[in-house]
Amino acid sequence: MSDADAGPRRASGTSRRIARVLVIDDETLIGELLRQALSDEFEVTATTDPIEALGWLTWGDWYDVIFCDVMMPTMNGLELRDRVADVRPDLAIRIVFVTGGIVLEHLRRRMAEVPNTVLEKPFDFASLREMIRRRTSSRPPPRRTARV
Repeated sequence: MSDADAGPRRASGTSRRIARVLVIDDETLIGELLRQALSDEFEVTATTDPIEALGWLTWGDWYDVIFCDVMMPTMNGLELRDRVADVRPDLAIRIVFVTGGIVLEHLRRRMAEVPNTVLEKPFDFASLREMIRRRTSSRPPPRRTARV
């Protein structure tokens, strides 16, 4: 391959930043499906436990995109978003709600009040990849907060 075929040159010692994606869905199959479909290009972490995810998000972990199911038994996606927003509004805006379409009326009204994107299942993986690329292409990663 010639230098012309290699694409734009990067400054010495730099590499392309890999976007970090978090998937929060009480259905193990959905989280695993997204992890497998996206992990060849992005760093993907999946959990079925919104309380675990809340800990990661409020203790300093950083994710470029957070796919979060709306309807979960222990804490719904909007509750999670609101709790993250209290501590890390910079991450709360990165939450993309995913839903199978059956959402309680009060949650549907609340989803209309927040600025977050809402996606319906089933997913179009090409569109998900493009969304992640768009949301990370112009942003440098933030400094990570060390846990003590």
